[in-house]
Amino acid sequence: MAKVEVAPLRPWDDFFPGWERFAKPDGKDLTRWNNRVISNLLYYQTNYLLLAIAVFLTVGFLNPVGMFTAVAVVSGVFLASVWAAENRSVINNFKRQNLTGFVVAVMVTSYLLLSMLGSVMVFMSAITLPLALIFAHASFRLRNMKNKLENKIEGAGLKRSPMGILLEVLGQQEEKLQKIQSFLEGKLKE
Repeated sequence: MAKVEVAPLRPWDDFFPGWERFAKPDGKDLTRWNNRVISNLLYYQTNYLLLAIAVFLTVGFLNPVGMFTAVAVVSGVFLASVWAAENRSVINNFKRQNLTGFVVAVMVTSYLLLSMLGSVMVFMSAITLPLALIFAHASFRLRNMKNKLENKIEGAGLKRSPMGILLEVLGQQEEKLQKIQSFLEGKLKE
């Protein structure tokens, strides 16, 4: 098993090269859109982490108590959902078949708990805003050859990264490994 390596910080002109490297995802081909998002999450993970930290710190300085409450609630809900998915086959099947629904359920549960504690706006700005920005970039940013190569290396297990581990926990990496295995088996038969 490969050791975990932090992906390099991609230069600004690669992360945001200009409008020509962005395109609206095809809403009719969800598999392709999902692959684009996963590829970009793996390739730009360090850039996304810095973006999230910048927004997170900005909101944290504006409302530190609300920020602590939001972090505690969302972390607790996320950990509980991962534990439940590992220990309850019904939840695990739902997560594998409908990752978006699973993430929405976690976010709605977090929202409901935060609304009881009065920290909804902190949650919306400190946690949801970075997630929305990351998802928008990962959805609209077109992949390049280097991006695709890095993802094949990660998918084959030759290299591991923190985002790869997170996607594995969410059940997204196994799908890619099966595709790579099928591709390699097809090439071997030829």
